[in-house]
Parts: sequence; C-alpha cells; structure tokens
Amino acid sequence: MGFSDLLDRIGGLGRYQFISTSLMAISGIIMASHTIMQNFSAAVPDHHCRIPNKTIPAGNWNITMSVLDDQTLLKWHLLFLNQSQADTSELQTEPCRHGWTYNRQEFSETIVTEWDLVCDLRHLKQMSQTVFMGGVLAGALILGGLSDKFGRRKILTFSYLKLAVSGTCTAFSPSFSIFCLLRFIAGMATSGAVLSYISLILEWTPIKSRTIFGTTASVSFTIGQFVLAGISYGIRDWRTLQLVISVPFFFSFFCSWWISESARWQIIHKKSDEALKQIKRVARINGRVKEGEAITLEVLKEYMQDEVQSNKKIYTVIDLFRTPCMRRTTLCLMILWCATSFGFYGLLMDMQRFGVSVFLVQVIFGAIDFPAKAFCIFLMTFIGRRITQAVLLILPGLLVLANAFVPYGEHNCVFVISVFQGWYLPSDRFHWVIFTKQLFYTMQTGMGFGSTMARVGSMTAPMVMMLEDYLYGLPLMVYGALPVIAGIITVFLPETRNMPLPDTIEYQPIVTVWVGSMLPCQPGVVNSH
Repeated sequence: MGFSDLLDRIGGLGRYQFISTSLMAISGIIMASHTIMQNFSAAVPDHHCRIPNKTIPAGNWNITMSVLDDQTLLKWHLLFLNQSQADTSELQTEPCRHGWTYNRQEFSETIVTEWDLVCDLRHLKQMSQTVFMGGVLAGALILGGLSDKFGRRKILTFSYLKLAVSGTCTAFSPSFSIFCLLRFIAGMATSGAVLSYISLILEWTPIKSRTIFGTTASVSFTIGQFVLAGISYGIRDWRTLQLVISVPFFFSFFCSWWISESARWQIIHKKSDEALKQIKRVARINGRVKEGEAITLEVLKEYMQDEVQSNKKIYTVIDLFRTPCMRRTTLCLMILWCATSFGFYGLLMDMQRFGVSVFLVQVIFGAIDFPAKAFCIFLMTFIGRRITQAVLLILPGLLVLANAFVPYGEHNCVFVISVFQGWYLPSDRFHWVIFTKQLFYTMQTGMGFGSTMARVGSMTAPMVMMLEDYLYGLPLMVYGALPVIAGIITVFLPETRNMPLPDTIEYQPIVTVWVGSMLPCQPGVVNSH
C-alpha cells in the first residue's frame, strides 16, 4: 500500500482535487503572461531621430533606403543630406542629438519608447528578458529547496504575494534599473509558484491520474498565450498591461490559504498529526467523511511505510555523475534541456521579426501548441522516446537554419517557416519532461538539475539576438545549430518505450549508437545488441 491508495480511499479525483487544481491553473495562465509579456511591453515601434524645429527643411527629412548599406542606419542616426553633392551613395551621419520620435499607432508606450532603448541602448531590451530568466533560475535553486524544507503551500503562498507585489511595483518603475530589479524578483516568484503548485497537484492526485493532471502547467502556459494576446490587444500601454497581469495574484494569494499542504510532505517530515488533519479535510470536501474519520495515525503510517523508507536515501547532483552510464545520460540530457529551451525562447521572444501583427502571431503560436502536443504523444506512443526526441530537435533546428538564409525583408516566407518550427518546439518541451523522468532513477534530483539547465538556455536565448549587429541571420544560425547538434546527441540515450524503468544507481542503460536498452551497468560489459 502507498499514499496513492490512501487518496483513492478518500475520493481519489474528488471535489478537492478539481477545485485546487483549477485555482492553481488559473494562476498559471496569468503567470505565462509574465514570462512572455515583453513581446508587447518591450515592442520596438518604427522610429527616427527627433528633428528640431526649423533645423532642416521638411523636404529633406526623408531619403531613399537604397542609398544606405545598413538597413537599420536610418533608425539609429540623424541624416543630413548635402544637396550640393551629386553623389548621394555615401552620406555623412551623426548620432541622434535630440532623442527619437516613435510611431505610436500600434503601441502607445513600451519600455523601449519610455527609456529610449534604441541605437546604442538597444541591447538593454534583450538584457531585461535575460534578467527575468535569471530570476526564474534563482527561484528554482532557492525557492525549490525551501519548498522541500518548509512545505509546498507556504512557498506557494509566499510566491503569489511576492509576484503580486513585485509585479504591481514594476508598473510604477521610475527607471530601467528598478524595472530590471523588480522583474528579477518577479522571475523568482514565478519559478517558486510553478514548482510549488505542480508538486501540490501531483502529491494530492492518485498515480493513475497524474499524467493528465501533471500537464496542467503546460496547458496553462498555452492558454496564457491566448489570454495575453487578447489583453495586450486591448491595452497598448506597458504600465497598464503590467498592472492588469499582476493585481490578480493578490486574489491568488488569498485563495492559496484554502489549499491543503501536501500530506505526503508532512508525513515524510515527521508531521503526521498535521497530515492526518489535512487528509480528513480533503476527505470531507470530497464527500468521504466516514472514510476520513476511519483513518488514524496507525493506519496512516501503515500506508506511508514504504514511501518513508524510500525517502531516507537522499540523492544529490553528484549522484547523477557517479557511474559512467549515469554520467553519459546526464551530460546528454544537460545539452537536450538547454538546447530545447534555448530554441523555444529564441523563437517565442522575437515575434516582431515576422513582419506580421504581433498579436496575430501570438494567437497562432498558441493555437498550434495543442495539436503539437497531441502529435508528440502519438510519436512517443508508436515510435519511441529517443527517435521522437531526435525528430523534435533536428527538424525545427533545420527550419531555423533555413530561415537564416531567407533574404532580408521576405517576412511572409520567414513567418511560414517559423509556424512549422513552432509546431515542433512546444512538442519537444512537453516530451523531454517525460523522457527525463523515465531516464533518471532519482527523479526529483534529475528533474531539478535538468530544469536548471533549461533555464540557462532560456537566459542565453535573448542575448544571442545581439549577434545580428555583426551579421544578418547569425542569431538564427545559432538558434538552429544547437538543436540540431542536440538531436544528434540523442542517439547516445537509451529507448525507454516499453522498457522497465531504472530504480537504482546500478540499473542503468548501456547503449549502442542505434540500439538502446535498459540493462545493468557493469564495468567492462559490452552491449551485445
């Protein structure tokens, strides 16, 4: 018997599970807006140097783009046309001295227009998103550990309040530096909330239903893309947008007090009395009052005996590198997690380059996410995990590389290729979570380490856009090359479809390049496949 059997006894998937999951999923939808909101709050409108009154005749304000070698020069520099020169193929330029004028038809105000993050300061736009992702990484490392020590519900409540306060304060940022600091704090809170609510959902759900309920975070992110597109379409000012997606977390903060702490966590941390109260409460909400009253401390300990024993052994990151087979698996998955997240956020965080309405692009990318996940499940079920992983990395990588060689200005071609690319990358993010769980015998340690590497990839992705200053298409070459390399590395991982999963450090895969299997890892043993 285990804790899952106890959950079945008090209602399994009852009223409590649906209400608590719904409350946390709604918060997850809004949380997605904080992750990808810079597509709108940091949008770069068309702009040019502000012209002082009566400095230049109005007829000389515009020049033909053909006289410029650099397509972006017109935005960055004040151009003075010397009409006495017969040859206008080489024009003298100087920096904008009086600021910039922005086209506010699509966005009334963004952080770019407010703090003039163009020309020499244009890289600060990418840096602000990297700072947010840095906060997500810090939150995973700090709040993830605190969640194991102090409890899931406490960290969830704290993270909601932290996100509500930091997000609201961000809307009133007096400077770009304060904006970045508050975004870092919001990133930490986002990570802490996601890790905590996923744990609470899974630990209050019977094993047979965890797959469905475990996809809540992924589905919430997808729905969040639609919600953000709609809100951003109606609100074109970044401060108002920031406020609208932050204030609801005060409601989430108050609702989180209704959610029960993980009884499983309480039992493992020798808080059986408190766990018994939570179990009786959940049983009462599920309409199983008699079953709940029949559970005593002795019955509870009997159900949890096996899990308490299994949790006495604490694995660390060092254990992931202890044996040759485990070391190879860990190194391969490090690259896979980093490459997948790197490619995904490289695609998701630069939607203006498509030359199409950024609101429409956001909706399209959200819409293809649902069939993409269904496609991924089909491949995993009938083809296998390893081949699926390789396909979902190599194909989008090649599509990105193809985009890198599309001539400048061919927005329609770039957009069509990117839509196909967007079909595969969300599927890959959905797939490698399942694949990693099946490969690591220490699931929590392995998942935590892999998640950290994914956040390193998401931090790096925005900064790569700076490479476009040196060569048009260079960022896309980088975004495409890494997934292709990672897809090739997949052949060194074992196949887990219809295979027994490893539950000890000794039971690890021995793999040939084309055939993977799950066999005991012993020095000197050669795979006979």
